[in-house]
Amino acid sequence: MTILDHIIANKYKEVALKKEAFPISILEKSPHFNGTKNSLAKVLRKSAIGIIAEHKRRSPSKSIINEKVLVQDVAIGYEKAGVSGMSVLTDTNYFGGSLDDLLMAREVSTFPLLRKEFIIDPYQIYEAKAYGADAILLIAASLTLTELKEFSTLAKGLDLDVLLEVHNRKELEKSLLPTVDMLGVNNRNLKTFEVSVDASKNLSRFIPPEFVRVSESGISSVSTIKELRNYGFSGFLIGENFMKTENPGKSAEEFINQLK
Repeated sequence: MTILDHIIANKYKEVALKKEAFPISILEKSPHFNGTKNSLAKVLRKSAIGIIAEHKRRSPSKSIINEKVLVQDVAIGYEKAGVSGMSVLTDTNYFGGSLDDLLMAREVSTFPLLRKEFIIDPYQIYEAKAYGADAILLIAASLTLTELKEFSTLAKGLDLDVLLEVHNRKELEKSLLPTVDMLGVNNRNLKTFEVSVDASKNLSRFIPPEFVRVSESGISSVSTIKELRNYGFSGFLIGENFMKTENPGKSAEEFINQLK
């Protein structure tokens, strides 16, 4: 089994327990459930920056990245730096995150928040809405076409943007759905964890213009972003490059100043 297989297997168990403890009827009572969305896709289309800065404590590939900074401070720092949005990892077992991270980021910020999670059940989409997300991530590698259609349609019904992540052309071809706002190319191979931005370059010509193009992982320099813009990308998800420093917000600010 790959790392992705292990994560997904554990996620089914985790979600089953959550559904018993906190049914959807409780999630729908959250103050954020009927809140107004700040569309990440719209911001990326207009932004000259396009950076989606991530909060990530650890990962299977890099172990501990940063467990010292508070998510509230990271969110405040990112918004002050001028990023287009923030990605909040909510997986606990493999990435050290939680839904509370998403909630705390929402309480101190107004920019778009992406819930980055391994979504395998509609329940998690209701969770995202209840905890203040503006957008969700769907991973083509772990979902069937039927699930992609069902989950993305539900997300749109809950007024959430959908970022659909692909790794190859086969995944891309099943992801061209009208209920998807952004198509993300993950430059990290989820089976080997090798990273190359060539993945974004190679798939760019197959992404129709109606989708916002997002390049994910392996982006650590201004020159890479400028190069990827030539391939039609307007969104750039950056995590470890900022999170590995003592002050992620300050690192993002310095990076954006160079980009400008």
